[in-house]
Formats: sequence, structure tokens, C-alpha cells
Amino acid sequence: MSAAEPLVLGIETSCDETGIGIVRGRTLLSNTIASSMDEHARFGGVVPEVAARAHLEALQPAVEAALAEAGVALADLDAVAVTSGPGLAGALMVGIGAAKALAVSLDRPLYAVNHLVGHIAADLLDEDAPPLEYPTVALLVSGGHTSLLLVRDLTSDVELLGETVDDAAGEAFDKVARLLGLPYPGGPEIDRAADGAAGPAGDATAIRFPRGLSRASDMAAHRYDFSFSGLKTAVARWVEQQDGDIPVADVAASFREAVVDVLITKALDACARFEVPRLLLGGGVVANRRLRDVATERAEAAGVTLRIPPLSLCTDNGAMIAGLAAELISSGRRPSTLAFGADSTLPVTEIQVAERS
Repeated sequence: MSAAEPLVLGIETSCDETGIGIVRGRTLLSNTIASSMDEHARFGGVVPEVAARAHLEALQPAVEAALAEAGVALADLDAVAVTSGPGLAGALMVGIGAAKALAVSLDRPLYAVNHLVGHIAADLLDEDAPPLEYPTVALLVSGGHTSLLLVRDLTSDVELLGETVDDAAGEAFDKVARLLGLPYPGGPEIDRAADGAAGPAGDATAIRFPRGLSRASDMAAHRYDFSFSGLKTAVARWVEQQDGDIPVADVAASFREAVVDVLITKALDACARFEVPRLLLGGGVVANRRLRDVATERAEAAGVTLRIPPLSLCTDNGAMIAGLAAELISSGRRPSTLAFGADSTLPVTEIQVAERS
């Protein structure tokens, strides 16, 4: 195996998307995603058992599609990588079982890696971006996770600065969308409503919703933590108190502004405190246009270089898992043993699990 440019297949099944990616070093060869989102839409959220079953059905066709797109065969692979956690336990088990089977049958090394750190590795696959510099502050925002990290080295030193203490940002978007009678998933629907897809654009200053854990009294214990449960409740109470029609566009825009404000404020505060003039955004919620716009504007004003991976690599995908494994291989890290399982609460500081001694 070439440590410099390893050919790696990555498997990601932490939630509702079956992701298979193939990379050669930092070159993206294929990024195949089979989503089961439509199957969950009628329930208004991801159902773990439905997700696991969908992964079982999608995995083999997704692997075959990824190999065809990359123009390689299984026998060409240098290594296999898989998400060990965090995520939905049942969904993770499907991907882990497949990865172990592939690694054993092909007699290839297996790398069990952290889903959240994978989102940072996605940035390395952007061929149009300059190399990632360290240290960097990373803000990861998705349906299940909202985390602020200090990355000194992607393969060996990732520090958790703060995370959500209740709802993740993506969950809050889903729940507020449901309050407003909007379909699942909530993020794109809130965006469309706020931007005036069905009429005039919403006024982001119309309603002053709370910014969770942002008061001076929160700074000691929760400076870099996030809380969106109170914001969701505030929206629900505001809607309940209205007589007549609800100004959906204004509510959506004001809610979105509250989420974006607290995310970017805390991220840039971390950049200033740790004297790191670099901020990386990752996770599916980065698809939110307002989040990207505010981050760009405020990072420039603060003298911070902003990095956002291509949107196709921001949602859960196997390419980022393969990319992280390729970095581990190139840095000399040993493969994982087979003695690992699904860890739904895997801490972000565990970049790789079950590394051979």
C-alpha cells in the first residue's frame, strides 16, 4: 500500500444517508449517497429502525455505483474505512458490519473513524482550496450535532470546545418547521419561507427570539456550548399567542437569524480567544444560505479566513470518511482491529478507534 496516495473506500451510515466514497489520497474519485429521507418524511423525523433497514437495502448498490464511478475494482483498494460513531447505533452497525466483511474478505486494513472529525476531513477533498492550515477552529452543524472544535492536527489533536446541551441546530429547524406547518426536513423549508418562496421575504428583525447560552452569566460554564431548546419553545409560545394568521416568513427569518447569530458569534469568539485566524464550517446545516452569508461577512470583518467545503461534501458522506482514513494512513497511523462496534456517543477526541498496538 502506498502511504502517500492510498486508495481508500469509506462507508458512512450514521443516520439516514448511505454514503460510499472512494479517494486516492486527497483526490476525490467518487461520492455516492443513497438517502432514505423520503421514507422518514411522513414521520416528521428520522426513525432509527427505518434508517437501519434502508442502509441494508442501499449498501451493496451504493458500493457498486461508487466503484463504477471511480473506475476501480474492490481488489484495487488499499484500505477500507467506516464510521464507528457517533450516530444511530442500529444504522452504524450496518456500515460497520459491511466494512469488516470487506476488509476481511479483501485482506485489507480497516480504519474505524469518528464521524464528526470526518466532516473536517471533507475540506481536504476540495481541490480548489489551498491546504488546510493548523490550528483551525471548526464549527460543525448538522441534524444531530452542533459542535465547536479546536483542531491542532486532524489526525492526532482535536479538542472539543463546546457542543449542544439539548437540541442540535438541525433538530431545532425541524421542530420549528413543524410548528409552522412546514414539511420535513425543516432546514430547507425554513430557508424557503424566510426568503419569500411563497410571497414577500421575511423580516429577520421582526421578532427578537432569544440567543441561548449567550448571556454574561453563561460565559463561565457554557461559553462555547449551544442550546436551541429554549429558542424552539420561544417560537412555539409566540405562535400560540397570535390571533389570526401567522406571519410564517417573519417567524422563519427571525428564528433563522437567532440560530445563525449564536453559531457565528461563538465560533468567532473562539477564533479570537485562541488567536486562530481560521474558521472551518461543516455539516449539513451549512447548506443554509443565511448561515454562509453571515459567516462570510462577519469572518471577513474579524480578519478570519473562512473555509466551507463544497456543499456535496457537507452532508453525511462516505468520501469524508475515506479522506480521514487516507490522512491517518499517510501520517503513519496503524489500522484498527476488528474489536470495535457502534458507539453512538463516541467523543470527538477519539479520531480513530481500536488502533492496533
